[in-house]
Amino acid sequence: MGRSRHRSCLLHLCGGAQRDVAAGSGRVRRITTLGIKDKSKHCISETTGNDIKENSKGYLLKQGKPVPEVKLNPLTKDTLIVWSEAENYDLALSFQEKAGCDEIWEKICQVQGKDPSVEVTQDLIDESEEERFEEMPETSHLIDLPTCEINKLEEIADLVTSVLSSPIRREKLALALENEGYIKKLLQLFQACENLENTEGLHHLYEIIRGILFLNKATLFEVMFSDECIMDVVGCLEYDPALAQPKRHREFLTKTAKFKEVIPITDSELRQKIHQTYRVQYIQDIILPTPSVFEENFLSTLTSFIFFNKVEIVSMLQEDEKFLSEVFAQLTDEATDDDKRRELVNFFKEFCAFSQTLQPQNRDAFFKTLAKLGILPALEIVMGMDDLQVRSAATDIFSYLVEFSPSMVREFVMQEAQQSDDDILLINVVIEQMICDTDPELGGAVQLMGLLRTLIDPENMLATTNKAEKSEFLNFFYNHCMHVLTAPLLTNTSEDKCEKDKFVGLNKNNTICPDNYQTAQLLALILELLTFCVEHHTYHIKNYIMNKDLLRRVLVLMNSKHTFLALCALRFMRRIIGLKDEFYNRYITKGNLFEPVINALLDNGTRYNLLNSAVIELFEFIRVEDIKSLTAHIVENFYKALESIEYVQTFKGLKTKYEQERDRQNQKLNSVPSILRSNRFRRDTKALEEDEEMWFNEDEEEEGKSVVTPIEKSKTEDDFPDSFEKFMETKKAKESEDKENLPKRTSSGGFKFTFSHSASATNGTNSTNSKSVVAQTPPTSSNGSSSKTTNLATSVTATKVFSVPPISS
Repeated sequence: MGRSRHRSCLLHLCGGAQRDVAAGSGRVRRITTLGIKDKSKHCISETTGNDIKENSKGYLLKQGKPVPEVKLNPLTKDTLIVWSEAENYDLALSFQEKAGCDEIWEKICQVQGKDPSVEVTQDLIDESEEERFEEMPETSHLIDLPTCEINKLEEIADLVTSVLSSPIRREKLALALENEGYIKKLLQLFQACENLENTEGLHHLYEIIRGILFLNKATLFEVMFSDECIMDVVGCLEYDPALAQPKRHREFLTKTAKFKEVIPITDSELRQKIHQTYRVQYIQDIILPTPSVFEENFLSTLTSFIFFNKVEIVSMLQEDEKFLSEVFAQLTDEATDDDKRRELVNFFKEFCAFSQTLQPQNRDAFFKTLAKLGILPALEIVMGMDDLQVRSAATDIFSYLVEFSPSMVREFVMQEAQQSDDDILLINVVIEQMICDTDPELGGAVQLMGLLRTLIDPENMLATTNKAEKSEFLNFFYNHCMHVLTAPLLTNTSEDKCEKDKFVGLNKNNTICPDNYQTAQLLALILELLTFCVEHHTYHIKNYIMNKDLLRRVLVLMNSKHTFLALCALRFMRRIIGLKDEFYNRYITKGNLFEPVINALLDNGTRYNLLNSAVIELFEFIRVEDIKSLTAHIVENFYKALESIEYVQTFKGLKTKYEQERDRQNQKLNSVPSILRSNRFRRDTKALEEDEEMWFNEDEEEEGKSVVTPIEKSKTEDDFPDSFEKFMETKKAKESEDKENLPKRTSSGGFKFTFSHSASATNGTNSTNSKSVVAQTPPTSSNGSSSKTTNLATSVTATKVFSVPPISS
């Protein structure tokens, strides 16, 4: 009784966030390590249920599992033994009596081979166990394995599980198992136990085989996963002691799982490798439990084993050109039945998935081989099929190709456009599949939209001295594909599709789009892609938006009952405004395109939600960036409707900016002589329009040299918005008014000044934007003296007006 009492102790945790925390109490007992002579370990069996064990090298094991291996630094001080277990905390054993402390200290020193009279045992060499193992002689590697008998299975299981905490002992056990052919003997015992229905023995075999897998040795895997042994290994792993009934994994692998050869494989080695890889993958993914924190690195070699098997399979198939040619021939053959084609497409999907394990150089060669054999034309056929599984697998294959080389896909579709109609182009087939996705959540459409965005992303387009891929492909895309992409958007926002609001006083901008949830999801995806185009395609998308009046159609969706769709429409407008492009700004103000946005803000009322915040942020951006044309338009047309919104200072700030700019212009105007403030010195509206158009054309020539071709005249006339017709009528009226208001010669002999385009501007050249101001003397005066004629050719730029002094007669 006294001996038990003086071995009683407390375990303390020292350091970290808290100091000296009691972790448990218990007594020390001695356990002999199985299979290793003259070695021992000590443990504390605590009444709290926690265990602290010490193995043959003095390392500590907590709760029956290995903690990170650390070297002991014990100190003896009366009844206390202290050691470091991590960088930030220590552990301590506090004994009830000094005799118990001395006894345990002697045993620790005995195991470590140290003199018990020293107070610190930490003078071990600072090298890893792996390095020490490499320096050991061959004779020290052996472990005494129990005889392979049914009544020894428990002892064998204890041995296998006990070595997992030490790399050295794992190596020793692996060598012993390999040298003695032990695994095959164990599998013979499994067959005997199963015939005898020896449940206890089967449970021990589960622990043994699982432990051998955790030894992480490729040489043992070669034996276990051979055709002779693998099904028995799977059988052992069926008898998990934690399960009431064993799983039927062998039945699934032999009866349920079927190996289909789309084209007969004549190479027996290749067939064996495919079977082995499937079964080992099944063991890793299905049979073995998810490894714990302590076991997460135990199966790294198993993962590598599967990886290299896949590499070998892909290489062997790639080298067999006859096999691949036959697969492609059957895939594109119209006589091939649907079931066979489905199997062929699924084969290619798995083939491409395996190819991801290849090194970059080998993967390049793999996809180039597929391209040479005609994978893209084959995909074009199968992606248009009605079979949902075939389309899904074809989409996965297409994603591998796009990820590998977007340029290869772009080059194919541009060559295809020279020989085929727009409807059967590969990219248009992809767009149609995105539009026609039957999934309520549009999972396939989202995947296809991501692939399209990769294809039209200028960041991954090549630009060489011989070829400008960016301009060529974008011209192709906007000429042949953009109308397919925007068709659902234009259809769902047309006047005959949308129902007019019944309330009095609402105009054509206030329409309600009858969109269901799936349609709204689709339109949101299209808007996301168009928003990407606005950010990355500059003049191509600008030309398209102007010609199709696209922003007006998009803003119809601000009235959608689906808030996420209204936000997508607002985001599209926000990206356009974010470019701070005056052409876009004029387009927005002339078309009065802020009206749907402001109506949505007012209809939202006092609700503080995402729509409210997004609209406020749009106007705040205009205020902060001081976009003068938009600020003036908003204040002049909508301030009365917005002045009641006082929970933010955005709209008051816009008005302040507007008034400051107006005052600044008035001051400038007052500083100019009164004669120059009359309309006769203003450039007429037509001149301004022509100059801006001329600048726009120059910008296109500088940017891309190859600009998207204009839409056909008939289409442009039909699609051009009514607001622009009204704008042109207003402009002509202003021009007539300016001509009528031209100043006449005064009675005192003043001069008549007119603006006219220079000859080069009239001829449509871009050489100059200058104008000439011509001053002429009046005809002969009333007193009969001859008049003096003076011609003044004064160059007036678009930004400066020069004053002309009066000329005396």
